Amino acid sequence: MTPAAVLLPSVPVDGRVVADRTRLAGFVRERAQALEALYRLIAASRMDGVPILHPRLEVAAVGFEADADGRGASGVLVTPWFMNLVWLPLPPQAARGADLTAPDEDAPVSASGQPVAAPAPLGLGCTRERQIGHTTFPFIGSGEAPFGPFEACSLFSPMFEFEDHAAALATARAVLDHLRAGAPGAGALAATGAPPCTAPATSDPAAVAAPSRRRLLFGAARTPQASPAR
Repeated sequence: MTPAAVLLPSVPVDGRVVADRTRLAGFVRERAQALEALYRLIAASRMDGVPILHPRLEVAAVGFEADADGRGASGVLVTPWFMNLVWLPLPPQAARGADLTAPDEDAPVSASGQPVAAPAPLGLGCTRERQIGHTTFPFIGSGEAPFGPFEACSLFSPMFEFEDHAAALATARAVLDHLRAGAPGAGALAATGAPPCTAPATSDPAAVAAPSRRRLLFGAARTPQASPAR
């Protein structure tokens, strides 16, 4: 997997900043790899033999990058049965390049001196809007033990229109390139404060067809093309 690029606020470049960015990039890479490993296990276990699986596709976490504020990371998850935009929450220490196993001594505190809790993750099956680049998408709260919570937005499901894994990866990269072009702050919340819990008919983002999102990303007259058959 290509090391994650990191988007952080502009600060003077010194040794500590470089070290912090490197540690954040490493943590994002580890979380993306853990997500990939989780879905490889799902593909080989509870999804094994399900007709919706595309036999020529594999699981891949593509292009995960930290948000500008370091509170999360976004990228695309490709599987044999769906392709989703995914937002992964990151602990506050990650943005500072701190030791994630140590107590967070620099955590924010209230006026009374009490630690301020990190925002609660989006509830399973609940929705909220996130801005990726200049485009806003509805994300659904999801999660798997022991990985933890994350948010996902369906792009393609099922995946039979892709000729092979290379074509799916090329489309995932094209989606991210399109969304991030000239638009820092990927994954930023469209609204501040606690999101409302609006539960959709299904809590599985892969089960939601998204033709309008394809038109939004690639234009109504053009859909991502699979690689030619060999």
